[in-house]
Amino acid sequence: MPPTAPYWNTNVARHPDILREVPKGCGDALDVGCGDGLLARKLAARARTVTGIDISPEMIALARASAAGHPGLTFIEGDFRTAGLPTGGYDFVCSVATIHHMDFEAALTRMRELLRPGGTLVVVGLARPATPGEWAAEIAATPVVSVAKTLRRAHGPDGMPTSDPRMSYGQVRAAGRRILPGVRYRWHVLRRYSLVWRRPADH
Repeated sequence: MPPTAPYWNTNVARHPDILREVPKGCGDALDVGCGDGLLARKLAARARTVTGIDISPEMIALARASAAGHPGLTFIEGDFRTAGLPTGGYDFVCSVATIHHMDFEAALTRMRELLRPGGTLVVVGLARPATPGEWAAEIAATPVVSVAKTLRRAHGPDGMPTSDPRMSYGQVRAAGRRILPGVRYRWHVLRRYSLVWRRPADH
């Protein structure tokens, strides 16, 4: 299976922000729902080892085919909640457009558990508008999203699983703050939100 060619979409648009959150001297990083491994390959330049995990055999096959030249990069087919990943084993954990496929609170709790003290967690996800303010922001963003997708010829690898988000932005924000005290929540104009959290060094 040939490696995937470079591409852009509204998930890839968040990669630069995610990479900026990788701690200096990062030892071990984990990409939950890694898909074809594009972000994991970028992380390999910033961490000693990178593990990508995805439940889709088709995506993991693409990721492994593109991993040549990255000796510290490993891809696992499976569910990160049950795959036996080491609790407290990672300096950096990230997940992009994956958590809305799962039970949000259980998945976010498990990601928190996987971090070493002082480690950083970044979640980029999808949610649905529910309040008048959220709907107004969604409507205002529509032409921006459309233009960006057209100019950048947005696409991704075939076979990526899709699912509509069940939680609203407000529900995500509230649950994130409860599970990750002190989390930084942001809404992004390309219809994504981000949660950034650093696990306290003494916990």
